Amino acid sequence: MIVVLKRGATAEDIAVVSEEVRQAGYEPRVIQGVELTVIAAVGDERSQGSLESLTAQDAVQQVIRVQKRYKLASRSTKPEDTVISAAGYQIGGGSFGVMAGPCSVESREQILTLADQMSAAGAIFLRGGAFKPRTSPYEFQGLGQEGLDLLREARERTGLGIITEVLSQRDIELVGDCTDIFQIGTRNAQNYALLTEVAATGKPVLLKRGWASKVEEWILAAEYILVQGNPNVILCERGIRTFETAVRNTLDLGAVALAKRETHLPVVVDPSQGCGRRDLVEPLSLAALAAGADGLLIEVHAHPEQAWSDGPQQITPEQLNHLIGRLDRLCPMFDKQLVRREEPAIL
Repeated sequence: MIVVLKRGATAEDIAVVSEEVRQAGYEPRVIQGVELTVIAAVGDERSQGSLESLTAQDAVQQVIRVQKRYKLASRSTKPEDTVISAAGYQIGGGSFGVMAGPCSVESREQILTLADQMSAAGAIFLRGGAFKPRTSPYEFQGLGQEGLDLLREARERTGLGIITEVLSQRDIELVGDCTDIFQIGTRNAQNYALLTEVAATGKPVLLKRGWASKVEEWILAAEYILVQGNPNVILCERGIRTFETAVRNTLDLGAVALAKRETHLPVVVDPSQGCGRRDLVEPLSLAALAAGADGLLIEVHAHPEQAWSDGPQQITPEQLNHLIGRLDRLCPMFDKQLVRREEPAIL
């Protein structure tokens, strides 16, 4: 249930109503919006007491029963878009930005050269895997600590934010010292222990959709982060496994539009993983913009044919330049502002 407070509710009012919610058997979560403050009552409504009586309080405007299984992510709880700050940029709220870089960090020369090129193209976050979850144990697993050190050097050199994947609870502190945004990959999308521990850092978390997850399961995974008191969640559609074999995955842009309607969280799209083919990255990126996405997560490599992982789906820096140019022209048509690296503060 959601307790909506009246305009002008004081800190004392919020504390009093929160305590009433707690006494009824729920955990109160205060969400302060632009115009209104609401208190989300987290708990099982089937076994806890009713909160309708709280309308008798002077500070309470109404009590709303949320029918969705996800409470904190729902637009019923927070009608306006959540805007997340990371590395000096804002994610969501009408802006559109690009996170770009190689699938894997391979060497110092590779990542620093690409970082320069990503910055020049207008990307604002550098993506790159230092730890790589691979289907086969015999495939390249990433450079680990060395890769993180190289990402840190790239950030110092260019000013780009860093987004990189964390695979296990034991690596959270290690990765957290380097990254501005934790990436949770599709294999860990329902690793609730990892989600809970990452949430505790307070840092932004980009949560990829599981490759066989329904939209509800994807959003409920985000709920595991939100319920820990970390509001900084970015949903990422990266394609799902279907019966189709012409592409590596099926990019579900309908899920992007649905997630934007159902939740207040920013949504970005990974068209590289979403199709597994570099020739489809640009059209799918443009379609993601039209579907309402708040940004893109794109794999870029100077020499994709020599990439240590996922070469067929990585575009070149020149192709990224072309794509960002098209995005710049098209963003106003969809009420978005493209933010480029040279601009100071918005994704």
